[in-house]
Amino acid sequence: MTTARTWAVALTGLDGALVEVEADLSNQTPDFRIIGLPDKALGEAVRRVHNASANCGLALPRRRLTVNLSPASLPKHGSAFDVAIAIASLATEERMDAASVARTVHIGELGLDGRLRPVPGVLPAVLTAAREGIRRVVVPHANAPEASLVDGIEVIGAVSLADVARWHGAEVEDRQLEPVPAPVAVGEPRRAAELAEVIGQREAVEALIAAAAGGHHMLMSGPPGAGKTMLASRLPGILPPLDDAAALEAAAIRSLSGDVVGTLVRRPPFEAPHHSASIAALVGGGSRVVRPGAIARATHGVLFLDEAGEFAPSALDALRQPLETGTITIHRAGIAASFPASFQLILATNPCPCGNHGVRGANCVCAPMAVRRYLGRLSGPLLDRVDIELALTRVSVAHTIAPAADTVTTDAAAARVAEARARAAHRLRETSWRVNARVSGPWLRDGPLALAPAVRRPLDAALSRGSLTLRGYDRVLRVAWTLADLAGRPRPTVQDIGQALFMKKGITT
Repeated sequence: MTTARTWAVALTGLDGALVEVEADLSNQTPDFRIIGLPDKALGEAVRRVHNASANCGLALPRRRLTVNLSPASLPKHGSAFDVAIAIASLATEERMDAASVARTVHIGELGLDGRLRPVPGVLPAVLTAAREGIRRVVVPHANAPEASLVDGIEVIGAVSLADVARWHGAEVEDRQLEPVPAPVAVGEPRRAAELAEVIGQREAVEALIAAAAGGHHMLMSGPPGAGKTMLASRLPGILPPLDDAAALEAAAIRSLSGDVVGTLVRRPPFEAPHHSASIAALVGGGSRVVRPGAIARATHGVLFLDEAGEFAPSALDALRQPLETGTITIHRAGIAASFPASFQLILATNPCPCGNHGVRGANCVCAPMAVRRYLGRLSGPLLDRVDIELALTRVSVAHTIAPAADTVTTDAAAARVAEARARAAHRLRETSWRVNARVSGPWLRDGPLALAPAVRRPLDAALSRGSLTLRGYDRVLRVAWTLADLAGRPRPTVQDIGQALFMKKGITT
């Protein structure tokens, strides 16, 4: 057999495409070439495959060997094609089961000693293979637990190239090599911090529960020490656990980021990038390989931007499109990579650079222009996409001895959130939405559950005064529905509208 075929996977963001790896022998001057738009790392596979084969007792053919990666117009990058290239090349002359080789996806990097080294992105690659109907994949031994998270796929965790060739029917000596170890897998996170530890901020806790129940974005403003970070870090603990699809998507994003995924983590992710983070750190990027940023890693969870006023305005404005569409697309020369970006945004900011502006008993040293410039970093279009704007004050001495009855535990809050989300899901069962924050504005205003004009009168008045944009109008409606769900009411009342309006703009009715 002078021609052999197998499969690999090319990843572009979280999306993948099957790549047919075909090797052909010809009676010309001995050579080994890879064609089909490979990048520099993939072009270097020639030496890795040659040395790995020789050190495993598998000799490459001594003729001209051409390996084509099809479709040729699709850019391919990285070292995860090594195993597929090696097996297709060896199968042109070695006695292997051609049908077995042609039905299998091979993923992995080769070391010079022939061992398979783990690579990032194995989980999305296996998901791509399953979607395209492939039912068997070969991966490095260290990536086998990650690949096994995909149902309906036969996963073969190979230690060396010789193991792969032997599995396809080649007669090669078993040298009993030690597998390349994997980094420590990301397991189930520790139990979330207890919400009952938040003292003296009962209104803030209720606002946090409302944000969790409806999936709303929230801004917390207050001086240092008011508890903004403490509240935000407790949000994942009261959110519902991820279902199978969401947990698998979150795990695939972690795999692309280079984490070794051993189990499906049900806790919603929590990303808190430092305020010095660049646009690329938030949205993702890379010169050759596009990697997910904090926005994508927070998918199905929480993106917390502490000291939001210290972020570069351009970095904050990069959030606007993902907040609207739930996806982030990164364009590079000849490539466009898309990642999911469905997250809850929690912003925390001080009232001024020193943090003491308007704080009773404290001395603010900031000039008025500095205060205006600091608050202006949060642009109007970004704030218009925030559902709840919460002003916090420092806890007084009296609040530190608050009775236990005044606190809310994480378990109690999580139960309330689960009940409210169940009510919303039941109400929206005939639509594509499941949480109030995702419901479209026209459906809220004019759909089958549109509120009566008398109930919406405070909102209409705020809109006519210019206190609200139409986008803000819709966001107040969404929060009002969440407040009704938390209270167990079938529809929002005027009081719910008034409370939601106050939570958005501080406007009283």
